[in-house]
Amino acid sequence: MSIKPFKNKIWLASPTMHGDEQKFVKEAFDTNWVSTVGKNLERLEQEICSYVGCTHAVALSAGTAALHLAVKLAGIKKGDKVLCSDLTFAATVNPVSYEQGIQVFIDSERDTWNMDPAALERAFQKYPDAKAVIAANLYGTPAKLSELRDICRKYHAVFIEDAAESLGATYRGQQTGTFGAYNVISFNGNKIITTSGGGMLLTDEEEAARKVRFWSTQARENVPWYQHKELGYNYRMSNILAGIGRGQLRYLEEHRIRKKQIYQRYEQGLKGFPLTMNPFLEYTEPNFWLSCILIDKGIEVSPVKIREKLEEYHVESRPIWKPMHLQPVYENYDFVMAEEGEDVGKDIFCRGLCLPSDIKMTEEQQEKVISVIRGLFT
Repeated sequence: MSIKPFKNKIWLASPTMHGDEQKFVKEAFDTNWVSTVGKNLERLEQEICSYVGCTHAVALSAGTAALHLAVKLAGIKKGDKVLCSDLTFAATVNPVSYEQGIQVFIDSERDTWNMDPAALERAFQKYPDAKAVIAANLYGTPAKLSELRDICRKYHAVFIEDAAESLGATYRGQQTGTFGAYNVISFNGNKIITTSGGGMLLTDEEEAARKVRFWSTQARENVPWYQHKELGYNYRMSNILAGIGRGQLRYLEEHRIRKKQIYQRYEQGLKGFPLTMNPFLEYTEPNFWLSCILIDKGIEVSPVKIREKLEEYHVESRPIWKPMHLQPVYENYDFVMAEEGEDVGKDIFCRGLCLPSDIKMTEEQQEKVISVIRGLFT
């Protein structure tokens, strides 16, 4: 039986609204708190702290803003080395440049596709004075967080956990976004929950949270007039967007379960074909934000071929994040490889593909997507 293209596009991941969001947004309008202060902001920060298990949360305009202020908290100055995940989105590493630090990119291991602890150890041997580490949890899969944190402690470096993609995921029962001195989550439009745009810095350090609030509101001193002793930023989240976040947070666990079901259907439907799903450690529970495949070596069917075929059916898929050391803007920066003679991140980028993982995709629609992929291998 021939497969017909979808009438409506199947997205990689898109916002899923439930209606509760409008209630909190309306409350902000009705009380005239259409600003970067208000009840929604206060409550969202409290509710995230309660869910994740941290002491302080500061809602900001983007996860990137949170990462920037985390880099400032780490004391990064001009010329300081920061050891960063290589296989990640550019927003993980760009904030280092905002403070004139220098990124050193660390390759991935194959168990989770995240920063390789052995490569991080070698990087510290080469750069013992590196001041911080930024490690991402790729596609909602926790990295080897305790190992990475222990290495940072050994070398007295600040550990920053980029949990932008992994809200709701756990490592040995502990929520991601709680392993670093400073941690970041994102509420971008295609994340597991959204505020349309926004993020948070999470920490257990009261003074760090106070400083982030100060910096994010233009570093205004506590005097009647506008006075500034240091540079600040317009980084605070809107009370309107925080209202969307409060409504979304009530459905985080439902979203995570549905994402996991999507992953499991791909895993079952593509079983026996020359590919594997994005892996995770048995003692972790990802949030399964995006389901990905890695095609076996030596197979003629490429990620590009699958992506282009899915496009014919109005289905969005996406290449794996292109590693940072392969980006033109970072081509002259150092890169520490995970395996002797093999660039793991580059290999995953070349053989991998993110599959549509939108929770509004029905089982019937997903089975059709799976059939299109299977057809390329038969």
